[in-house]
Amino acid sequence: MKVVVLGGGVIGVSTAYELARAGHEVELLDRQPGPALETSFANAGEVSPGYSSPWAGPGVPLKAIKWLLMRHSPLVVRPRLDPAMWRWMAMMLANCTSRAYALNKSRMVPIAEYSRDRLKALRAEIGIAYDERTQGTLQLFRTAQQLDGIAKDVEVLKSYGVPFEVLDRDGFCRVEPALALTKHKFVGALRLPGDETGDCHLFTQRLAERAAALGARLRWGTTIRGLIREGGRITGVATDAGPVQGDRFVVALASHTPRLLAPLGIDLPVYPVKGYSITVPITDATAAPESTVMDETHKVAVTRLGDRIRVGGTAELAGHDLTLHAARRRTLEHVVADLFPRGGDVARASFWCGLRPMTPDGTPIVGPTPYANLLLATGHGTLGWTMAAGTARVIADLVSGREPEIGIDGLTMARYPRAWRAPRTDVAPPPRPRTA
Repeated sequence: MKVVVLGGGVIGVSTAYELARAGHEVELLDRQPGPALETSFANAGEVSPGYSSPWAGPGVPLKAIKWLLMRHSPLVVRPRLDPAMWRWMAMMLANCTSRAYALNKSRMVPIAEYSRDRLKALRAEIGIAYDERTQGTLQLFRTAQQLDGIAKDVEVLKSYGVPFEVLDRDGFCRVEPALALTKHKFVGALRLPGDETGDCHLFTQRLAERAAALGARLRWGTTIRGLIREGGRITGVATDAGPVQGDRFVVALASHTPRLLAPLGIDLPVYPVKGYSITVPITDATAAPESTVMDETHKVAVTRLGDRIRVGGTAELAGHDLTLHAARRRTLEHVVADLFPRGGDVARASFWCGLRPMTPDGTPIVGPTPYANLLLATGHGTLGWTMAAGTARVIADLVSGREPEIGIDGLTMARYPRAWRAPRTDVAPPPRPRTA
């Protein structure tokens, strides 16, 4: 069976690899000159199933107001005349209840845990290396109120058997010795020892090489124009290099997915939420983080990647705008200097931003669509790296006619009843583009 994968980030490449490994003919299309050059390029580096929680939750609206007033705010909203932005915000607010939070987290944790296990298996199978570390995530709290507020998350972690530790100052310094210099700024921490870290860009590059070795055709520099529909099936992809036919199609285009699917009558509530990062060369390894440290106040993650420190954070609602705002860099520099003042040379840091494909309930959209041969792998938000390996195996299982190893009922687009409006039957499908 020929499967066409749209998108060359970590989700798309992981899916292409799993499909090729399962024996399918695979063709991957992406407009960039190589793998993982957009959202997957310089993310925070976390593989954090234990930290898989929806952004929408009880108390978040009030917290959002406070965040917007902070000097180093974790949230920035740049209002636009964009109905999709306001609809997404309204849907997110509707998910800010205890019941919705519990439901959404119950959908996110299983695929995140499954994905972490699949990533471990992948390392064992092919020996892939990507500056990985398996030393967990440490979430730091500056106030007693923050520390007390983890009670509900701890209950969910217990219910899923996710290992965790609540640590005092001495405890978190044992796992992150460099914090001894700044431990007085924090009252405690939550450690998730099962979490991992790694360079997502490096991983995706090397996995793309493995996929190609299995026979996958990776077509970089190919711009996708649209999907070609005939009745209830997709028959091809219109590109700037001509049409590409296939038997099955997988859309893994992150925040660009809704634009591609809209002409088909699929209206997904996936919206780009911009995140920023700086990558800092390490100057003193003993004063740098060992793994990932999350500053709960600023919602910024500080991660060790080989001889670099990756500092990632901020949620900015600004559509598809990729402007690099200096104020966001100052926030990231402030956090890393506040936690690890001797660890790296901030003056030599590189600055980056990317668009996270967020759903209003935090859960990705994985699985079938109303079109029999079209599948989705999108909406992973900040957890694309965390959920990539599991998402890829689920898609490969579905394409191969196998029952996925985890339940996917809560992951499909079916949870959004208004996301499907059948396209008008009195309008002819788009013509097949001519090959240049």
